[in-house]
Amino acid sequence: MRESAETRETPANSHHAIWSVSAEHVPAERSQAAIEAARGLLRERLTTNVTLREQHGHGEGPVRAHAPDAVAFVTSVDEISEMLRLCHREGVPVVPFGAGSSLEGQVNAVCGGISLDLSRMNAIIEVNQEDMDCLVEPGVTREQLNAFVRDRGLFFPVDPGAACTIGGMCATRASGTNAVRYGTIRENVLGLEVVLADGRVISTGGRVRKAANGYDLTHLFIGSEGTLGVISKIRLRLQGIPEATSAAVAQFPTLSAAVEAVFATMQLGIPVARVELLDDVQMAASIAYSRLNEFEPLPTLFFEFNGSASSVKEQAELVEATAGEAGCIRFSWASETEARSRLWAARHRAYPAAVALRPGARGIATDVCVPISRLAEAVLGAKEDIAASGLIAPIAGHVGDGNFHCCILVDPDDPSELERALALDHSIVARGLALGGTCSGEHGIGLGKRAFLQREHGDDALDVMKSIKFALDPKGILNPGKVFLDTSLPNRGSGRVES
Repeated sequence: MRESAETRETPANSHHAIWSVSAEHVPAERSQAAIEAARGLLRERLTTNVTLREQHGHGEGPVRAHAPDAVAFVTSVDEISEMLRLCHREGVPVVPFGAGSSLEGQVNAVCGGISLDLSRMNAIIEVNQEDMDCLVEPGVTREQLNAFVRDRGLFFPVDPGAACTIGGMCATRASGTNAVRYGTIRENVLGLEVVLADGRVISTGGRVRKAANGYDLTHLFIGSEGTLGVISKIRLRLQGIPEATSAAVAQFPTLSAAVEAVFATMQLGIPVARVELLDDVQMAASIAYSRLNEFEPLPTLFFEFNGSASSVKEQAELVEATAGEAGCIRFSWASETEARSRLWAARHRAYPAAVALRPGARGIATDVCVPISRLAEAVLGAKEDIAASGLIAPIAGHVGDGNFHCCILVDPDDPSELERALALDHSIVARGLALGGTCSGEHGIGLGKRAFLQREHGDDALDVMKSIKFALDPKGILNPGKVFLDTSLPNRGSGRVES
């Protein structure tokens, strides 16, 4: 495949790639040869149906769709291996697809090729109750896994809020509301089975909780966004279901007071399970969308506490006192399962609630994460930037670990408004990086944040990443166009081969 004009994009104008990306497709004869070979393997599970291709050409983010040439529904590691072997032979792109819930264009087939749909690989292979681990296929969802292990007194804690697959969560290094206590997907994966670009199958990690036995290949593939291999099995840590759980809602007169309460709570070492921030705009949206009519449209924190009945009560009381010192004007508890579920369902629906503020708009979600000590500067600075832009951009975030999102609402058919939105996005990320943060706490890089990755890590670190990519995928068939603005490698020329 030839390097396209899009992959030579410069950082100065690369933020435009969030919305629209053009790239050179694989030659039609190569794509057709791979499709025919795949049809012989999968039969009716290989389709060129226009509707299915369009469905597999985009995620939930603002990047415009790029449909693959075909969609392959695989059901085993052997089928993944054979698909990659034949696509590697023909030099045809392969784009792994789970639930299509990604926000940064990870599933867009910018170079055409075959979308490898893993959703039918949804078996829970084993659960080890004593060791609190399990082995699952990549198409298993978090909800499916938790329903399966609940009767064993276990649960899987990583909760991004979307109806995503475990494989997709691994690919994007997902996080979510529980990360402040239980960690991200990275801390909850013990091992993987991965199919490499040429069809080889490798296993990484294992069931033990620690090992010092060579390179950490497991975490190399976590967050690689389908560019280094296709994950076919995942071994996960599980947690015991807490004896008691309660939630609380704290409302504040100002955003700065709410952020101060978060900082004080974390400094005191109170072991909260979740702490989520909604600014006044997001809270107003959530009140209207999720019918939280008992609350006011004010800056708000949602807390959850896990543990014994006595420890949960103690945690909640400590947080109430801490929030009061920061200026909290209303603190309410919810210990009943139905009330807690209603609150967290509203938090998980923050994105559609935000978009509903402006019918017809699209949302561009920022994903800055900063050290807790710099959270106030990052959030309040973002709020000022939003006001100066004249745009609507509700703020919500997993602030217990310094991660927050601005959902910038734009008219996709208004170029000038889109330009303002992209400038706002750039400003928020730039501030986050200046404060020692990262451009992406949990959504990944995909297409939308490639220039920011370069700014965050520098050319030398990116050269190392590209060298790893070249070593594992010398033909550049695995999810091409993602993560890097270009595919050139130091002293090696292009990371892709000529077709």
